[in-house]
Amino acid sequence: MEQNKLREETLVAPTPTDDLKRVFQDRKRTNILNAAEQKTISFLVQRVPDFITSNMLTFTGTLGSVLVLAGFILATYLSRNYLLLGVAGLAINWLGDSLDGRVAYYRNIPRKWYGFSLDIIMDWVSTVLIGLGYLVYARSAYELIAFIFVVLYGWAMIISQLRYKITDVYSIDSGLVGPTEIRIIIALMLIVETIFGHLFEYFASGICITLFIINIIDTRKLLKLGDIRDDMERKAKNNAA
Repeated sequence: MEQNKLREETLVAPTPTDDLKRVFQDRKRTNILNAAEQKTISFLVQRVPDFITSNMLTFTGTLGSVLVLAGFILATYLSRNYLLLGVAGLAINWLGDSLDGRVAYYRNIPRKWYGFSLDIIMDWVSTVLIGLGYLVYARSAYELIAFIFVVLYGWAMIISQLRYKITDVYSIDSGLVGPTEIRIIIALMLIVETIFGHLFEYFASGICITLFIINIIDTRKLLKLGDIRDDMERKAKNNAA
């Protein structure tokens, strides 16, 4: 509830400094690159032209995922060098995904639930597109890894939504690792794959194993939070009776 109060208090602010504070008040971040990422977003959000809307940035982020898909397909049938398109695509995906809601808050025109819903849907679409691209590129023995990655990332997204429902605080990170770190790891994997070839499946397997472990830990934490919330509501109900 305190987080919701912070959101309301930061909707109106008279100074540029407060405008930038408002940009980051709608969610809690714990990822290792949080400080550098927020500085970058603060720099960029003030320089987005007025004609570029939040919806346009969301669409741009999704186009980045399409570029990753295209890179995998072209690498499969033409040249492995096309995997570098995926690096550019991940950068574009980060740009659109990171700035869409931030721009709305900075301009003091947020549509909280509309933006939240659209962001989640397009994040899922992006995940599926990237997984599909790897499915096309992977050698037959490793195609299952693409499916597992999509399932595990979807699991992580579900955990974040349920945690929001239980705690009223929205967080997209699992400890020190968030979507930005995942993008950087995948980009590095693409570069290594371009140079050496047929190493991506081993890295992808490692990511899947790591995501599985993180999801198990986060699920246990989520259930404990749910138990605490149930206990609080039960006590409140008994006190009201």
